[in-house]
Amino acid sequence: MTQQVPDPAPARRDRRIVLWRHGQTAWNLERRFQGSTDIELTPAGLDQARRAARLLAALRPDAILSSDLKRTAATAAELAALTGLEVTHDEALRETYAGDWQGLTHEEIVERFGDQYAAWKRGEPVRRGGGELETEVAERAAPVVERSVEKLPPGGTLVVVSHGGTIRTTIGRLLGLEPRTWEALGGLSNCCWSVLGEGVRGWRLMEHNAGTLPQPVLGDDD
Repeated sequence: MTQQVPDPAPARRDRRIVLWRHGQTAWNLERRFQGSTDIELTPAGLDQARRAARLLAALRPDAILSSDLKRTAATAAELAALTGLEVTHDEALRETYAGDWQGLTHEEIVERFGDQYAAWKRGEPVRRGGGELETEVAERAAPVVERSVEKLPPGGTLVVVSHGGTIRTTIGRLLGLEPRTWEALGGLSNCCWSVLGEGVRGWRLMEHNAGTLPQPVLGDDD
């Protein structure tokens, strides 16, 4: 009788994904929902990007992938300047399009769209302001990240420069979490990042909102 040999364990490639949120904008400070509106960094936001870039450059990334909006492109450029890497920009990494919510403050959203806001916070699928569902954001962003990771060598590191909401939904999708639980992933402070590490059973969250001492989260997923 032939003894059946068990399948070998899947090969580990130990790649990393660093998902890095852009620096501060004026609308972050005003607690205005930016969404896909193209807002530039403040001088403080540019300083944040430069500081964070010095830390991330020490990881010796193999590739940089970024949203094409100004705030992310400027953030990514600081890391590119230190590493000599070219930045690949992709509109699929933009922040959630939120229609009528965009440009409104947190208080204005709660006042005008209270029921919609409450349903979103409960984890229900909501087209905020008539815009995208969170699952639709994940469906456009996560595949772009996955394709870029596949080009990395074993042990390689990909830095993805994106937006708070897009990063959260992408992490949720890559970890295989149910969409209603994605809110459990707290928001990212400006120019902080999360790290996913590759294991034999898929991606694991290794760090979240890293890069600084705890700071308030000012952004679209408060």
